[in-house]
Amino acid sequence: MDSARATIEELKIKISQANLPTEVSEKLLNLLKITVASSELDSLMTYVDFVLSLPFGKYTEEILDINRAKQILDKNHYGLESVKSRILEYLSVLILHKQTGQTNNFHAPILAFIGLVGTGKTSLAYSIAESLGRPLARIPFGGLGDPTILRGQSRHDIDAEPGQIIKAIKLAKVSNPVILLDEIDRVAVEHRVDIMGVLVELLDLSQNQSFLDHYLDFPYDLSQVLFIATANNTGNIATAVLDRLEPIMMPSYSDEEKLIIGKNYLLPKALEEAGINKNVLIIDDSTWPQILRPLGFDSGIRSLSRSLQNICRKVARKVVEGSIGPFKITGENLSDYLSS
Repeated sequence: MDSARATIEELKIKISQANLPTEVSEKLLNLLKITVASSELDSLMTYVDFVLSLPFGKYTEEILDINRAKQILDKNHYGLESVKSRILEYLSVLILHKQTGQTNNFHAPILAFIGLVGTGKTSLAYSIAESLGRPLARIPFGGLGDPTILRGQSRHDIDAEPGQIIKAIKLAKVSNPVILLDEIDRVAVEHRVDIMGVLVELLDLSQNQSFLDHYLDFPYDLSQVLFIATANNTGNIATAVLDRLEPIMMPSYSDEEKLIIGKNYLLPKALEEAGINKNVLIIDDSTWPQILRPLGFDSGIRSLSRSLQNICRKVARKVVEGSIGPFKITGENLSDYLSS
């Protein structure tokens, strides 16, 4: 019992020294006033430590530079001119409101990138976060089958834990990160209504100022979070959620665009990831069409990226095993480099 009392006193000191909102501090201290059985102490310690780890009142200082944002978008994404133009307009409005201090009644629209797999939806969200200097946390919705995964479970339940939203805040270490709600159309059908209800609360300014995670059991202000959503299509998204989104349709890439992306963006990245000098690998120009379309038409670049990564890994192994390059990829030997 003495050990339990000592632990509780330590927790009280941590709480008093933390920069917590008054109501949160009082809630934690009141919990510690209750006599805690030794069997409950571990879960209480876990709960208090998690609350103390949240970034109450901590905000990253945004970078409000539209020219820098344009450079980042052009650096990370080839083509997509209409999409990038819309993002720059979006950032311009955000910057003007910040610069003039007119942010009280302003809430940035929730951008939703809609398009087929591999068209760059997720990477655009990362570029927006990079442009603003905000950290990004991604929450995958593909196959999500239980709204408590988003909203958390009561800490009194067995194996209770916080929801993905509050975990994202903790991971970002600030209360104004970019949170990417990835593939919100791919939630499990049987839980779609409940999950869409949570999304409405997240995306509505009048509600997300006091978002309630069941594990925390007190409201957390998400109004400064910049939410961005992605989806393959809008058919499985509730109307109430769509009303709070600004859909941006992603175009498919032409073979000509994919060729430039492959040569100038994806291949250098794959070489770097594999630790290979760019002079070690040569891909014959006549071979690129086979790399672009190994299985026929593909609107995105994900399969192209995987193919180039596969080629570079094969070359990396040859180098480590003592083969001397450069290694030239041709139509005759391409299958050797693309095989699993």
